[in-house]
Amino acid sequence: METLKITTFQAYLFWENPEKNLNNLALRLSAIREHTDLIVLPEMFNTGFSMNTEKLAEEMGGTTMQWMEHQAKKYDAVLTGSLIIKEAGNYYNRLIWMRPDGSYEHYDKRHLFGLGDEDKYFSPGKEKKFILLNGWKICLAICYDLRFPVWLRNNPEDPYDILLLVASWPDKRALHWRTLVPARAIENQSYVVAVNRVGHDGNEVFHSGGSMCIAPNGNVVYYKPNDEDLYTFSISKEEITKSRRIFPFLRDTDRFHLDI
Repeated sequence: METLKITTFQAYLFWENPEKNLNNLALRLSAIREHTDLIVLPEMFNTGFSMNTEKLAEEMGGTTMQWMEHQAKKYDAVLTGSLIIKEAGNYYNRLIWMRPDGSYEHYDKRHLFGLGDEDKYFSPGKEKKFILLNGWKICLAICYDLRFPVWLRNNPEDPYDILLLVASWPDKRALHWRTLVPARAIENQSYVVAVNRVGHDGNEVFHSGGSMCIAPNGNVVYYKPNDEDLYTFSISKEEITKSRRIFPFLRDTDRFHLDI
């Protein structure tokens, strides 16, 4: 059966300092010693979760995009994570899916975190995004999206295999994180790969990580609280097939139309 090798980096981020973050991330990624298919960085990996859009936003093709292209080519792997992008006068919390050949796709965060005023500075995304990688169908999501199961609900006629979530999730709501990530895996009978950051940000909000990979049956493939961590693991499609065969829950799901 098909396997996919994923490298996650639960990073400490330097507040509103893209140059320092990109240099540090490049240094940390150099510890990768085996081929991997996908490298996942946290939400707003080059700045931290900042609302300082006018100062920190980049155009598509800017410095961070060029850095991502270089790293993807260097490791012959897809590199993904989100950053602040300015486009047509709007700001987006945009997850970039950068391939080794320099081609890319993106997903704009749909659910903006009103408690942190994200909705006052950013425009919401309007489309769900699915990506194919080595035969795996991947649903892309960012942080607060995790709280909205209807948005992330799997389609029984054409289900995704992985829900990929990048985040800047605070420690004060770590219990919610530890509960919701496995719930999304179990209800959608998919893997969930969720990558958070660690450390304090410029608003003195502490992040305790807890990046994880949860299998379709709810088993923990990987879980790391508290510390910066670069970790590579493999997942198998056989686990998805087995879970959906033994427990054919997706076929009984409610059918609905989602207005976007």
